[in-house]
Amino acid sequence: MDLKLKIWRQQDAKSKGQFETYDIKDITPDSSFLEMLDVFNEQLLAESKEPVAFDHDCREGICGMCSLYINGRAHGPDTEITTCQLHMRKFSDGDTITIEPWRSGGFPIIKDLMVDRTAYDKILQAGGYVSINTGGIPDANAIPIGKIESDEAMDAATCIGCGACVATCKNSSAMLFVANKVSQLALLPQGKIEANRRAKAMIARMDELGFGNCTNTGACEIECPKGISISHIARLNREFLVASAKD
Repeated sequence: MDLKLKIWRQQDAKSKGQFETYDIKDITPDSSFLEMLDVFNEQLLAESKEPVAFDHDCREGICGMCSLYINGRAHGPDTEITTCQLHMRKFSDGDTITIEPWRSGGFPIIKDLMVDRTAYDKILQAGGYVSINTGGIPDANAIPIGKIESDEAMDAATCIGCGACVATCKNSSAMLFVANKVSQLALLPQGKIEANRRAKAMIARMDELGFGNCTNTGACEIECPKGISISHIARLNREFLVASAKD
């Protein structure tokens, strides 16, 4: 496959970025998108040009670091995948592929296609954990939890924090991410003790970090690589309202 790549290049957070267009040839359709970028960077190095900076780690759809906005979609033209799971057979010979970083005030650009996602860590530090002593493993296993509740908690816990929900949302809202982290604990007995503090603290931190509000368009659910439902946002809203009422 011969392709034209339209890639966002930006030296650092303070520099002005721009799109640059490159040609790449003889890409195997069975290669992954990140493997294509590896080949492209080797081409740039051979031409004594600076390679494109992009984030990656596991390349197995687990870590969520491969955050790229491809042809107007988070993680590219496929459903319930991360960028590293996208294959070049989803494109056609001669296509122009536009590659951008996540666009959000909460995720400032570090360089080229890399963004700083430590805002997610700060939201988790505000309350996405259980800090009290809930006993050891045998004690936890002795607590009866309904299958529906445990399944919903596990669904929420599959969130890998990639940021696709933020990149897709027209408001750059992080509500699905926050909802997942609140929901997975709100459904379990161990998480109920700190429920009031958790919801309010995490939402306050999200707002402080510059993420937008949720207007329930559902775009985040469509582009989530784990297919997590926006029903968790409804639970987050209930948790927040209950906590506010108790105050």
